[in-house]
Formats: sequence, structure tokens, C-alpha cells
Amino acid sequence: MRFPRSCGTLVHPTSFPSKYGMGDLGYEARDFIDFLERTHQTIWQMLPLCPTGYGNSPYASYSAFAGNHYLISLDLLVEKGLLSADEVKKAELPVKTVAEYEKSYEVKDKLYKKASNTFYRDLTAEDEKMLMVFKQENEVWLHDYCLFMTCLKNNDKQPWNQWDEGIAQRKPKAVQKVEKEFKEEIEYQLWLQFEFFNQWSELKAYANERGIRVIGDIPIFVDHNSSDVWSNPKYFAVDKQGNRQLVAGVPPDYFSETGQLWGNPLYKWKELKKDGFTWWVNRFRQMFELYDAIRVDHFRGFDAYWEVKASEETAINGKWVKAPGKELFKTIHKELGELPIIAEDLGVMTPEVEDLRDSFNFPGMKILQFAFDSDSSNSFLPHNYPQNCVTYTGTHDNDTTIGWYNQAPEVEKHRLREYTKSDGSQPGWELVRLGMLSVADQAIFPLQDFMNLGTQHRMNLPGTVGDNWLWRYTPNMLNDVDEDRIKYLAVLGNRVLQDEENN
Repeated sequence: MRFPRSCGTLVHPTSFPSKYGMGDLGYEARDFIDFLERTHQTIWQMLPLCPTGYGNSPYASYSAFAGNHYLISLDLLVEKGLLSADEVKKAELPVKTVAEYEKSYEVKDKLYKKASNTFYRDLTAEDEKMLMVFKQENEVWLHDYCLFMTCLKNNDKQPWNQWDEGIAQRKPKAVQKVEKEFKEEIEYQLWLQFEFFNQWSELKAYANERGIRVIGDIPIFVDHNSSDVWSNPKYFAVDKQGNRQLVAGVPPDYFSETGQLWGNPLYKWKELKKDGFTWWVNRFRQMFELYDAIRVDHFRGFDAYWEVKASEETAINGKWVKAPGKELFKTIHKELGELPIIAEDLGVMTPEVEDLRDSFNFPGMKILQFAFDSDSSNSFLPHNYPQNCVTYTGTHDNDTTIGWYNQAPEVEKHRLREYTKSDGSQPGWELVRLGMLSVADQAIFPLQDFMNLGTQHRMNLPGTVGDNWLWRYTPNMLNDVDEDRIKYLAVLGNRVLQDEENN
């Protein structure tokens, strides 16, 4: 699917300057959308919205289908009468440039529980009808997820393969026992998802009404400690006890000398194919309901994936194994129609991966920070772009452009200065300008680059744990962005509609 010539910003909702320790789907999210509209941008790209597990990473989730309930806005719950303004006021935390997840979770857990109790206590016929429709529309994953989260909570968040055998292996009597004993907790988990999806739908509608398309992100693999693997073990490389046998990763590359050992259980593609790839069709259907388009992370894994034994300590000792990518996407296309997908085709690509991408006309990604480590044949230089691609200064896995430039070898700095005919004093804006003026159909930039921020504001450093996914901005930081410069470049690059240009 070809996307219209346009531009936008990459930022995750956790980065918004909410008053409750981390960004959410409330007022500040709308402020950001208003910023996009004012600056003639028509794309908002984000990371996965799934509930985060280990390390607060959106790529390590308890579910490939559910929403991160900690993004539920407390302010909007006050609007709905589910919480009082005084209760929420007491939960406020200082707005910092790093998320305070644990503090935020602590205050939100208590208030969400109160809001849920109020919702069920005052349940109207209309609410009950909406809840029933929500359950029906999400029946393929919702109940399993609520059960999983209930059991996870009652097992101190230990991985599901360490639970009692009965519930770990989903034996009917054990499941019935949990459903009976923890009915209230299951209903609470249901309300959290119901409220998340309501708030998200309203926010997405707010963006769409202003001409802004939302691009989501779908990780190729799922976390071992997730409702997906627990409820569908036959689709994953785990033994009868649920222990991982084969796991995912990537070989040594630009980001890591030892590769990346992700630890996600690999798929049993033969089993998935037997069922007509139903699990994948359902997953993409859910994502296309959440977003207007999807960036498919680690796209090359649909052609061939890096298989590592679960006992390995690094990803070095792995091997490439073929995946049924064409068959899968043909099936998804047949079931769902047009596929608005962006292929994350970074790293070591092969002709087969490129053929898979091009067979479905998926645009690939071009990273400008990668453009200056070789000669003029570098595929990341704008003069070598195909039109059907998306250009970025960097992604969530890259340093900010200022941070990258400050640490780049002198030869790369020199090439950038030569290519842009600049003195290198504003590398972020120079790369934004290159992206805006390139032939790429879409140009998307991390918000940090519009804010001229350095390395300390980086979102993620692949292969590390502990200090990632924390970045936030303050209201003043957004107010200080040079909006006129963004508008000028958007118009100069012919990335706005005519009526927007005249506004």
C-alpha cells in the first residue's frame, strides 16, 4: 500500500508530561496532537501500546492484544465521575524528564481500583451494553488475558511456567477454580481494558478529525511470560512444562557485537499454518482497529529468523531459519484486505527479504544517521531513496541526532557537513531538512530532534536494561519547539495538503 506524501513525529504516550509520573492518554496527548496540526504534520507514530512487562519495555509485553492500562488518564476518569478531583490531586507527582514508573503504578493502582468499583456499583444499562459489546468484539483474547493477569498477580508476577501445574497448563478444573475464587479481580482486569480502549478510541478519533493518521508498532515476537504463550502454547517453541526451547534474537550488528538475545520463544510456524494463521490474522485485525497503519518491527524475521537455543547466554551461536512470510501476508491480505504496513527492514537485508517487502508494496525505512558511514552509494543517503519508503533521522533505538553527531567519527561529521553544505552546528535540523526534501513518501522524526536534545534524552539503547523507555518532556519543552521552522520545511518539501498550507 502506498502512503501519501506527508510528515510527522515519533513519540510514545509515556513521554507526555502528565502529572502522574508517566505520560497517558489525557489532556497532554491532545496538546501534542494540536502541535502536530499547527505544524502541518499529519502523522503520529508511536511504540507498541501493549501492557509492559520486564523493564517497562513496550516490546516485552504481557499481551500482544491488550492495552497498557497504566496509560489510562486519571483526569478523564474524573470527567466521567469515576474519581473525585481531590483524590486525583493527591496522586500528583512532579513533572520530570524521566518517567517514574513504580511511583506512578503505585498511585494509579489504588485509584483505578476505586474507579472500577464505582463503575460496577453505578453500572447503567448503557454501560452494561457497551461492556458486553466490548467482550464480544475481543473474545479471542480478552478473557484469557484477564485470567492471565489475575493469576500473574496472585503469583507475585512469576512466569506462568512456575505456577501450580494445574493453572500453568490450563486444566479445566484449575481454570474454573480461578474464575470462581477471583471473579472480582477478573472483572477489574476487564474494566481496565474496557476503559483503556474507550480512552484510546476517543484520542485516535481526536487525531483523525484533525487529519492526523496514527501509526502503531507491532513486535514480531511475543514475550514468554504473556497470556499469548500461556493460552496458545502449541504455537510456540516451549516444552510441556512451558519452558522455552528456542528463542529469538539477532546476530551481531551495528547495535551490538554479540548480537541481541531477546529471549522470546520462537513460533511453531507449521502449527500456525495448520490453523490457517488464525492467531496472526486476529492479531493484525486488532492492530488495524487500533491504528491507521502499522510499523512491523524486525520485518526480516518473516522471511528468516535468528534461532538460538534457550540455554545460550548470547545470540552469537544461532542460525537463520526460513519463515513462511509470503504465505502469511497473502492470508492476512485475503482476510483483511489492504495492508497499511511499514516494514522495519533495517540491519542485514537479503534479496529474499527485499522481495518479501516489495511483493506486498510495503515501504521500507531509511535512517539518516546511517547515511554517512560510507561513500555516495550509501542506501541511506536521500539521493538513493526509492519513493516508496519512510525516512527518519533516527528511531527509538538510535541516539538523538545531536547525541549521534557529537559521538560520530570525524569522517562522518565531515560527510554530513559536505552533504548539507553546513557547519554542523545544527545537525538535527540539517537531517530533518534532508528528510523533508527527500523523495520518501513519508518523513517522520523523533520529537527529541525537533527539541534539539542530546544523548541524555535517548529513548532506548538496544542490548541494555535499566535506563530505557524513560524519556519524557515537560510542557515548556514542547512550547519551545520552533513550530515555524517545521511548517516551513513541511511546505517546502510539499508534505502538506493545499488547504493546510493556506491556514
